[in-house]
Amino acid sequence: MPIIEDNTITADTFLTGIWKENPVFVMLLGMCPVLAVTNSVINALAMGLATTFVLLCSSTLISLLRNAIPKEVRIATYIVIIATFVTITDYVIQAISLELYNALGAFIQLIVVNCMILGRAEAYASKNRLLKTLVNSLGMGIGFTIALLSLGSVRELLGNGSLLGYSVFGEAFQPWVVMILPPGGFIVLGAWLLLFNWLKERKASLALAKEGGLS
Repeated sequence: MPIIEDNTITADTFLTGIWKENPVFVMLLGMCPVLAVTNSVINALAMGLATTFVLLCSSTLISLLRNAIPKEVRIATYIVIIATFVTITDYVIQAISLELYNALGAFIQLIVVNCMILGRAEAYASKNRLLKTLVNSLGMGIGFTIALLSLGSVRELLGNGSLLGYSVFGEAFQPWVVMILPPGGFIVLGAWLLLFNWLKERKASLALAKEGGLS
């Protein structure tokens, strides 16, 4: 029996990756770059954009070839496609800024094994047409970038007293050095996860209270 594809594009197709299924704050995917490169806003933004580019390009190609890729070798094919766009991204960043390239280090190449990208390829791009795949992938990429920026801005602000390299608190500020060190990544991530869980529980409680009031 042929698979009937649902090609309906709604606001949720795009927004699900930003809030409902945020790759970092909800699904806890791609933790390596999230914790390693978010010690500054620039690094976080660069990694977020690089990952979004790879996600969009690989999902596009996989969606276009979804009926031509043999089921038996689909995962290997997805990895080859993703690795191709990661290599392109690696060379582009190296050409644009060697300093940024050195700051991101091996985490650019590790985009190949980012569970978010491979998961989108297997669960979404391989089952949906191009436009719907692009909309969903863009939402996931933006959600991932927002998460990195959320961590990067807090860590740079508290760890260096600056944002985008510009001083915010002045010379009198005593930086919290721990924030730009590895433990700072865990601390800030834990704080954001706590906030997201609180908002989720609060929304559920309000919905329950509203339902109880109506009944």
